Amino acid sequence: MQIWEDFLGDPLILKGLRFLIWIIFIVLCIGFLRKLAKRRIENVNFRYKAQKGIEVIGYLLIAILILVTFTMESVKDYTIIIGLFTAGLTFTLQELILSIAGSFYIFFVRVYKPGDRIEINNIMGDVIDIDSIYTTIMEMGEWVSSDNYSGRIVKISNAFVFKGPIKNYSMDFPFVWDELNILVTFDSDVELAKNIIMDCSNDLLADYVDKSKANWEKMVERYYIENAKLDPTIAMRLTDNWVELNLRYITDYKLRRSTKHKLFESIGQSILATKGKVVLASTTLQLLKIPEVDVAVR
Repeated sequence: MQIWEDFLGDPLILKGLRFLIWIIFIVLCIGFLRKLAKRRIENVNFRYKAQKGIEVIGYLLIAILILVTFTMESVKDYTIIIGLFTAGLTFTLQELILSIAGSFYIFFVRVYKPGDRIEINNIMGDVIDIDSIYTTIMEMGEWVSSDNYSGRIVKISNAFVFKGPIKNYSMDFPFVWDELNILVTFDSDVELAKNIIMDCSNDLLADYVDKSKANWEKMVERYYIENAKLDPTIAMRLTDNWVELNLRYITDYKLRRSTKHKLFESIGQSILATKGKVVLASTTLQLLKIPEVDVAVR
């Protein structure tokens, strides 16, 4: 019994036993909380992050326990320990904290709102929901052309509002500029082609231009921005094969594809009605005849 009393009376051994008991307790708590998270949390992604967070916090507690047990015997001010624990916890949960902060930022600064069309983290789509952690987007693009829905719903962490640019297609100015190219031959009446393009664009885009001018005046008053030309414009460029007429115009951000379709259809019909005065160009190839070689056989 004397040996047992001497054994338990050794301060170093008592310290080691307390340390071992705490380690076992923390490991058991980690296992219990992981199983609890697995049963209670339905979202797979959030459940995975919660389980990983529990593990990291547990390992951090073990690290602090080692620090307190073996290197901080003389430290009486436990505010240092609390500070280290808080710093570790903040580092571990920084993505979650940033996401919650991002949700407040989105709400108060009005970066975007449900219904807006945005591009964030290289993902474009319409915002359909914003919660405290994620922004839910109906994705556009990817394997489909133009501004069409792909069918996928994407959840993006609200933390991304602090990590990169956010492109908003509908906030303050719900219009975008777009372009289309009309290619005509060198033999065409280029001035007539220009008039056809301008007449078609003015007829189809008059409503967009009027509405955009009213919105643009508000933009100029609110932001440090120069006044812009909102009426359709044409720029001509000569190439080796044709005359390229570039039409730049403004349209509703949700109707970019349909507007371009209507313009092409109207311009194409008007050009056909010129009966050859304006001819749409296409890539041409010139075939050269190979010279005949007279081979004399002796």
